[in-house]
Amino acid sequence: METKHETADESVDGPYYLEKVYIPLDSEDDYQYEEILADDDMISMTEGDEDLEAAVKAVRDRSDDLIIQRVSSAKHPVSHIPEAVDDFFRNFLVKMGMPRTLDCFQTEWYEMQQKGLLKIGQVDFVPDAYSHNQLLDNELRNVQKERDSYKQAALKAAETLVKLNKERDFHRLQHKRVVQEKNRLIEDIKRLKKHYASYEPALRQLTDKYQVSLKQKMLVSLERDRVLGHVHNLEATLRNAHSSPALRCVAKQGNDKTQQNVEKGTKPQNTGSPCNPTTDLSSNTKHPKDSEFPASSRVNPYLHQIKALMQGNKSPCCSLTTCVKAHSMPISCLALHPRKMIVATSSDDHRWRLWGLPAGEMIMTGEGHSDWLSSCCFHPNGGGLATTSGDTTVKIWDFAQGRCVLTLEGHTHATWGCSFHSCGDFVASCSMDNTTKVWDLNSERCRYTLRGHVDSVNSVAFLPFSNTLLTCSADKTLSLWDARTGLCAQTLYGHQHSCNHAVFNSLGDTIASCDSYGVVKLWDVRKVSAMLSVDTGPHPSNQVTFSPCGRSLAVASNDSTVKLVDLASSQVTSLTGHEDAVQCVIFDHKGNILMSAGSDGSILVWS
Repeated sequence: METKHETADESVDGPYYLEKVYIPLDSEDDYQYEEILADDDMISMTEGDEDLEAAVKAVRDRSDDLIIQRVSSAKHPVSHIPEAVDDFFRNFLVKMGMPRTLDCFQTEWYEMQQKGLLKIGQVDFVPDAYSHNQLLDNELRNVQKERDSYKQAALKAAETLVKLNKERDFHRLQHKRVVQEKNRLIEDIKRLKKHYASYEPALRQLTDKYQVSLKQKMLVSLERDRVLGHVHNLEATLRNAHSSPALRCVAKQGNDKTQQNVEKGTKPQNTGSPCNPTTDLSSNTKHPKDSEFPASSRVNPYLHQIKALMQGNKSPCCSLTTCVKAHSMPISCLALHPRKMIVATSSDDHRWRLWGLPAGEMIMTGEGHSDWLSSCCFHPNGGGLATTSGDTTVKIWDFAQGRCVLTLEGHTHATWGCSFHSCGDFVASCSMDNTTKVWDLNSERCRYTLRGHVDSVNSVAFLPFSNTLLTCSADKTLSLWDARTGLCAQTLYGHQHSCNHAVFNSLGDTIASCDSYGVVKLWDVRKVSAMLSVDTGPHPSNQVTFSPCGRSLAVASNDSTVKLVDLASSQVTSLTGHEDAVQCVIFDHKGNILMSAGSDGSILVWS
């Protein structure tokens, strides 16, 4: 190959540029190519040797020789040819993306090569050690990256291990503390069992004495009722006698004699039909300020209004209209004023408040309990309020005086609910001590303690204008009591879980109750049997109330909703608006407004 270089001025130093290249067609080299002669064996085969066996043998020998040559050549592999220095630099610059440096390198390389200044012998090949060092550098960088990642992983694992060790130590301490408390409680239980066993004989003796005295009181009460019946008969005879003054005189003498027998406590001669017994279970002596229970034959004066509502109202379809933030802590109960649109609330913040609804303005607040309030109830005349609390007391508040006028103490555990008698002289309270108490507000003492439930009594309610008392308990039963005698008249069985609340309807012939699994039951008071069962669960139902028309129920549910139950179709509708469990619900006097309150401390008004 022949090259020619042309420059503008050969005396001027500067870079040289390759301008033209000529490649002739004819080769000018004088290399003599040798002719390869055929092997002797092949010549002999081509000369006409027609012996097939000899030819096959010759081919086999030839193939064996080739195999031996290949094996011998494999034992001596071709040596590795190192890369030229200039090619290495070019490849490196191309790989690194440095075209300008590559152009400068090639220009200077070819210039020095043309001038003869390049010593090819010294820079012929790249040393293997350099290439090996590059490979080692790459491996080192990769190893360092892996080391850093492993180091970070190790640091994270160490932090996790330290955290787990701290949690383990904390749980160990907690476990030790729980074990110590458990052992201490076990010892306390053992001591209490021994202490209780020592009192069992005395308790049995007191129980026997109580039963004997109870029977005696019942006999005395029966005789008293018989005498009163005889007196009423004599009075009727006197009213009907119009014949002669002699009969009136005889009747008057008989009446006076009967009254003397009653005052002396002697047994009368007349044995008329007995009435319901009235037994004072609290004490044998009668307090001079004790109130008398009204006659059970009274008729509800609002009965015609109730029937009018039942004929006119339909099942409510409610929508949220007002929200009042009444307390900073959960609201446990709502109570409606007997005549006005005023609602009382009791809360866990130890306070009760009066609200004017639906406007939502606060009228009055009261504070005096030392623990959370569980319920409240208006006095029948609307001038006072009764509240129950976790401090085991029942307090009576007078709105005119703006203070607590009476504190009733006697329960041994938290009181859950209260209810006024229609006459206003009595209030009943239920407690977690498994009892219900009937308090006389005039003599300021407990008249009767109703014992019969074997678990916490969760609600109590008087039948309006009656001496019948309704209680429900965590022992899954409802009981009807005669408030005059303190005796259980009937027990209703049917709930499978703790009964949280029970209430009469407006007519007093139906009872609604709810339990801790959301089951709502309707009971027929006359037949003393269950009429209907509706499942609103699985969340607990905290309170149930009848609408004034008696066609629907409102249920306060623990799932933050108010359930409306249509009694005709058993259809359940949910009202959503509360942010936490709903504790209580109540209708207004006409059934047009539904109010609910709960653990979020708010009163919602639905209309």
